[in-house]
Amino acid sequence: MNVVKWTMGCALIAMSANALGQSAVQTAFNYDLTGYECGEPACGCEEPSCGCDDGCCGDDCCDDSCCSDCCGCCDSCGCSGGFCLGDCLGDCCLGDPWTVMSCIDPCGCCDYNMGGWTQFGYHSDTTRLSNSFGDLLAFNDVPDGLRWHQQWLYFEKVADAPACGADWGFRFDIMYGTDAQKTQAFGNDSPVWDASAGFDRGIYGWAMPQAYLELAMGDWNVIAGHFFTLVGYEVVTAPDNFFYSHSYTMFNSEPFTHTGVLATYSGMDSVDFYAGWTAGWDTGFDQALGGSNFLGGFSTNLTDDVAFTYILTAGNFGLRSAGNSGYSHSLVFDTTLSENLNYVLQSDLVDYNDAGVGFGHQVGINQYLFYTLNDCWAAGTRIEWWKSNGVAGPGNSQSFWGITYGLNYKPHANIVIRPEVRHNFTSGDVAYANANGGVDFDQTVFGIDGIFTF
Repeated sequence: MNVVKWTMGCALIAMSANALGQSAVQTAFNYDLTGYECGEPACGCEEPSCGCDDGCCGDDCCDDSCCSDCCGCCDSCGCSGGFCLGDCLGDCCLGDPWTVMSCIDPCGCCDYNMGGWTQFGYHSDTTRLSNSFGDLLAFNDVPDGLRWHQQWLYFEKVADAPACGADWGFRFDIMYGTDAQKTQAFGNDSPVWDASAGFDRGIYGWAMPQAYLELAMGDWNVIAGHFFTLVGYEVVTAPDNFFYSHSYTMFNSEPFTHTGVLATYSGMDSVDFYAGWTAGWDTGFDQALGGSNFLGGFSTNLTDDVAFTYILTAGNFGLRSAGNSGYSHSLVFDTTLSENLNYVLQSDLVDYNDAGVGFGHQVGINQYLFYTLNDCWAAGTRIEWWKSNGVAGPGNSQSFWGITYGLNYKPHANIVIRPEVRHNFTSGDVAYANANGGVDFDQTVFGIDGIFTF
């Protein structure tokens, strides 16, 4: 292609994105052309993902002669015990994922970006009645059928300021699916933004979870508008989670979105600071019951192998706290135990005056352990405990536990398949059933979904 065609591609993106908006969730869609000339196709196998390296197998690391040899390559590289399970799974050279922008602008000449994903999934019965919207199993509350969870599309321009200058950006996200009604601005007390009835289509619906402007200058970055929260470890966007299901803590004790202003300062080594104001929890360009709270915290590396993030909200959460003052925090310790093994510990606390509102005091602890076999296969487990006031009736406190085992399989750089088995149980199942229409909480749930990114 020539320069004229690149310019036309940029113009089309600019026209389509001009009225839209931008975000901090970008990890699944980077298209890396480092080291390639403009117009030259990228070769995935030039960066081997089979557990070998140039010192072991040379330029043929991605050939069957190396990677199909179950442990020969790994032995000569000095792997512990002379055995690498990832190699035994065969050649796993995924290469770079395809993106919309890789076709329109493969050399990165355009400042604008667009992409998204499609997610379908199935899961068996949950702790709620079939075809009813629940809360304790997060987004997966329409069981026993193939569901279209997320059809996502985003437009963005990332603010990338030079050393002594400034730059602007934006992001706008729109999605359709069964997850929409949990992603809409349900913290509004009036039908504003995507909270109006016209956005719902039975168990499906539309949502616009992000729409904000961005300004970058030196070590500062500021976003203003409607954006995802910083709170917690798991997120709304499906490709950025290991598991198909979500934890009790994520769905019950954390906001999903905010409307407000958020600043990030990254002028210190290994530390990022966050501070901003939001109009309560889960609002979309609205302020319910005088919602007004601080959102902030910091993230840092405690050691070379341990990253720590502390995020808090304090003030009036709006509808969530019925106009009362409250406090919440989330602590996340992300630890690299080895080249293949990762451990995450998360704890959330929520407390506010719950006069007239249930679930006033909550605490949760989640533990995750992930083992990467190779670029195609990974295994993980999540053990969680969540305790809340009011879930078994006014004034009653009850604890809930969950254990989830799952796999991530990537048959292609753009596709991930996530089967899982989840065990849910509580010591107060009778009390829970009496308070929730006789529904049995203690269950084992099977789920599987597939995500295609573009």
